[in-house]
Amino acid sequence: MGDIGQFLPMILIFAVAYFFMIRPQMKRQKDEKKFSQALKKGDKIVTKSGLHGKVVDLNDKDFSCIIETMAG
Repeated sequence: MGDIGQFLPMILIFAVAYFFMIRPQMKRQKDEKKFSQALKKGDKIVTKSGLHGKVVDLNDKDFSCIIETMAG
């Protein structure tokens, strides 16, 4: 019990870091990947900066897209 007791705080810190930092980040990346795969031409989107637009073209090579804004 003495040897495990020394490592218990370190194990708890790792467990807390996993559940509050690593796991949510992995879930966020999975959701973003699923979103980008479902994206198609004609979809209306809002960027992280708040720009509203419509997807005009998608490039699968570098995972970029061209967005037409509704300005005008």
